[in-house]
Amino acid sequence: MSRLAEFRKLEQQLAQQLAELESLKNDDGLKVEIEFETKLRGLLGEYGFSLRNVIDLLDPEASRRSAPTVEKASRKPRQLKIYKNPHTGERVETKGGNHKTLKEWKSQYGAETVESWASH
Repeated sequence: MSRLAEFRKLEQQLAQQLAELESLKNDDGLKVEIEFETKLRGLLGEYGFSLRNVIDLLDPEASRRSAPTVEKASRKPRQLKIYKNPHTGERVETKGGNHKTLKEWKSQYGAETVESWASH
């Protein structure tokens, strides 16, 4: 797309958004909401309260419902496995299966065979 076409497209979108903004400025419902918010924030400032304080006053259970505290279950530590290759005598100690040498062995000898070499 040429720069001029891109410019015209953005200009058109801007004009459309400005028209929407003007229609919102004339909306009576929006004016009432803005007036309410302004008065509410003034009262909050006057009395030194925050929105969270007001919510807690009006609905004490809201904080429990909106932010449940879930304890993260700790994972059981992995058990050390020792693999001994009977063909080469090489030993690998690992707690996970993402080990370079183990992967090589599994591709060469097969996963089941390599797992049979494990001792816990």
